[in-house]
Amino acid sequence: MEKLTNPVVKKAIEALNAGDSKAWFALFTANAELYDDGNKMNFKQFSGKALGHERFTSIDKVENNSLDVYGKFHSDQWGDFKTYFKFHIDPSGKISRLDIGQASY
Repeated sequence: MEKLTNPVVKKAIEALNAGDSKAWFALFTANAELYDDGNKMNFKQFSGKALGHERFTSIDKVENNSLDVYGKFHSDQWGDFKTYFKFHIDPSGKISRLDIGQASY
């Protein structure tokens, strides 16, 4: 987690890993968008299924001023794999868009 220098991104990853839905949703805009491997998904529905069941097991690299996070990931449903989370933060400091997907690095 020490690689995460953006405080909003760090809080989001911590909330995800802890399965803390209250903290997770507080970091996002009301109309936040989620794209999974380029496909638009329902953010609230996706988050509801993921929280408490998915988490980063390691953060391997961080790019784009700590907005792009790459690491090993565990999903109770899909197993273990490498992933990326790319955060887009609006001027108010909330996450307006999150792009996620499988990574190869």
